[in-house]
Parts: sequence; structure tokens; C-alpha cells
Amino acid sequence: MITRRNALIGSLAAGATALLRPARSLFAKAAQPATPVAFAVPGGACDCHTHIFGDQTRFPLWSGRTYTPETASIEEMRQLHRALHMDRVVIVHPSIYGTDNSCTVDALRVFGGAHARGIAVINDKISDAQLDDMHRAGVRGIRINLETFGQADPSAARQRFQAALQRVKGRGWHIQIYTRLSVVEALQNDIAASPVPVVIDHFGLAQAVQGTGQPGFSALVQLVREGKAYVKVSGAYRVSTQKPDYADAAPLATALIQANAQRIVWGTDWPHPIGLPLPGKTATDLAPVLQIDDGRLLNQLPVWAPDAGVRKTILVDNPARLYGF
Repeated sequence: MITRRNALIGSLAAGATALLRPARSLFAKAAQPATPVAFAVPGGACDCHTHIFGDQTRFPLWSGRTYTPETASIEEMRQLHRALHMDRVVIVHPSIYGTDNSCTVDALRVFGGAHARGIAVINDKISDAQLDDMHRAGVRGIRINLETFGQADPSAARQRFQAALQRVKGRGWHIQIYTRLSVVEALQNDIAASPVPVVIDHFGLAQAVQGTGQPGFSALVQLVREGKAYVKVSGAYRVSTQKPDYADAAPLATALIQANAQRIVWGTDWPHPIGLPLPGKTATDLAPVLQIDDGRLLNQLPVWAPDAGVRKTILVDNPARLYGF
């Protein structure tokens, strides 16, 4: 049966397959913007969703990962943000490392506290002392990644959410969830009652082709309108197939921003991993990252938010409040 997740995987995989070459040395490196930013980016702007894929001799990959990406380094990220005029960054721990947050924490320490914050992935074996150490490095939240592993059972999602609450309460941290709209809708009351901020990744994986009337999107909008959740208008290529601007994501972004601009943050999702094996490949086969033009993606923001003051709210004020810059 073709599911929404399978369709998304197929779309992303098709783009990545086009990048394959006979030799490893010819795999595409992490994308850099090809299009200049066409509007004035306010000082203190933050890219709120990125990943670092480090040297595997220093940071071994987790055996339970769903994909094996190319390296995406700290220096490459700096190059990206110079082109995008981003002063701050949030580094989200990627699933390829499981709950070993060493690579992410190392990157946070290199960037420094004035410029970077992080989101960790933990399990019940990680001690409070380890969480304290991550906080000193700049971690300000934990991620529940359901979608990468195909987990869409609301009961299991609720259990993980409640367990996460117990770990972050009193720390000034938040919970970030990568999941689809059906799970967001099922957890709507839990999210609304949360004593800590909740952040939903990548438009809640609403699909642009289905528009703003698709099942579950109204629940996401309501959470934003009532100030009960933040949403990342990030990774537009994950919700749209209209390359290279993904313009049909505009109604989704506009609806969320108009609901409550103070609960919206923006991010690239650099270096744009697929997150799953390519067709005919396994999780340990090297998979190229997607070649997304982040300049073009950022230039969609004035389409979604024509007012410069609203863009400053999204790029500067909201991240400063949420991540503690």
C-alpha cells in the first residue's frame, strides 16, 4: 500500500538517486546556496534546524541508523550561513548517532554559546549529570523523532512525550517532535497542556498538494494560534514536490504565520539528508545528501511573510526566546 510516508520517501529518494555516481569520491558534497538572498536579513537571524555529520573516525555511526550520509562539517555550515546572512544556528542531533550526542555537543562548543544552541536525543540511561553537561554546551531541548523510524502509533507517541516531559521539566528546555499530522492531532491535548514549550518539525509534515484543509492541519494551526506550540517552517522540500522553490508550500506557511507569528521559526534542514536508504540500498550504503538551494528557500520567506517586522519576529525574536540566545 502506498502511504504518505512512502510517497515522501519515494520523492526524496528520486532526487537523491539522480546524484549517484560510480565512485564514492564523486558523491555530492553538502549543498551551498546558489541563489543570493534577495531581502534584508535582520541582524541576529537564526537558522533553527541544521545537522552536523562529523568525521566517522571521531564520531562513529549508530548501528541502528536508517541511512549513512556524507560528511557535513562545521566549516561547511559556516560557509552556508555566511551566504544566508545567518548569525545564529540551532544544531539538531541527527538519528545516525542514536543517543550519542558527542558530535552535536562538539559542534556547539566549537561555535560557542553566543552563536549556537542544540537539540539532543536521549534515552532513560542518560543521567541528569549528562544533561547538565549538555546544557552547559548549549543544548536547550530534546527531540522525539518518530517519523524517521516510521512510528505513527498515537499511544506510543504519547508515552514518549510524557516520558520526555519528566526529563526536561525544570531545566528551561523544550520538546521537539518530528512526526506527521495525524500524530500531532492525536497529541493535541497533551501538547496544549505541556508545562514546557513544544516545537513541531517541518510543517508537521503537512503535504502541500493537499492544501490547508487536509486532515490534522487545523489541529496544528490551533496549537499555534493558542500559543501552545511552535512550528518550524523548515524543510519545505519534505512537504512539496515543486522544485526548486517549493512554492505550493506557501499556503501552509502563510496559514501558520497568520495564526500566530510569535510561534513560528525558520530553518534550512541543512545538509538535507533523505533520512532513509535509497531504493535497492541498505542503511549502511552511502547516500548522497539532497542538493537544495537554500538561497531560494530563504527567498520564499518574504512571500510567506511580506512584512519585515514579522520576518524579524520569525528569524530573530522567536529563536532568541525559545533557545535562550
